[in-house]
Amino acid sequence: MKVAILCGGQGTRFREVSEVIPKPMAPIGDHPILWHIMKLYSAHGFNEFVLLLGHKGECIREFFLKNASPTGDSDRLTFDPNSSEPWSVTLVDTGEKAMTGARLWRARRYLESEDAFALTYGDGVGNIDLGALQKFHRSHGKMATLTGVHPPSRFGELVVKGSTVVKFDEKPESSTHYINGGFFIFNAHVFDRYLNDHEDLMLEHEPLQRMAGDGELMMYAHEGFWHHMDTPHEFEVLNNLWKSSKAPWKIWK
Repeated sequence: MKVAILCGGQGTRFREVSEVIPKPMAPIGDHPILWHIMKLYSAHGFNEFVLLLGHKGECIREFFLKNASPTGDSDRLTFDPNSSEPWSVTLVDTGEKAMTGARLWRARRYLESEDAFALTYGDGVGNIDLGALQKFHRSHGKMATLTGVHPPSRFGELVVKGSTVVKFDEKPESSTHYINGGFFIFNAHVFDRYLNDHEDLMLEHEPLQRMAGDGELMMYAHEGFWHHMDTPHEFEVLNNLWKSSKAPWKIWK
């Protein structure tokens, strides 16, 4: 199964980095977060990647050209057989300002040859069991699966009875609610039924909302670690976990 990764956003809440390099190239330790995401997929046997480039996409292209070789298709790279990464990488320029739905549409020809493909964001990591996610998707027969995660809380959490605080947790790790954590799987028919080339098409708005309304969107519940990198604080959190050798998403050797 091919894995598409959204790498083209502007990173407006992360200007310290995104004005210089695209957010997927922000380093966690010695490697960009994009590398960490790809290592996670590769640990589960997913090694064919389609990177949806946009804002400062040339930085991502240059990174991979240093480590891989072009094939007959100038956008498709393969890694040296002697390297540690058994990856093939396709780089797709999806436009500077396109939203997520339009970016996905513009990579259609690389993704619809198989019955399903994976998709995730280029700024989030977790210890998701991607093999179990794929099995779950195949079991229900619907158009799409997203991974529901518990977000790390940015605020203290209160448990109250009436007006009395019975529990105060200053920095809880998660809430009882799920949010969209990415790590999707879509059937290839999604292009015909729910996507188009309108530049302002956000996957998270009309397409996913329509799928939900049609009963075609399922959630794979992930109870483990998940964290995105949307702000300088979150960048620091992930780097501290990596430096302490306690990064939960590092499932590879």
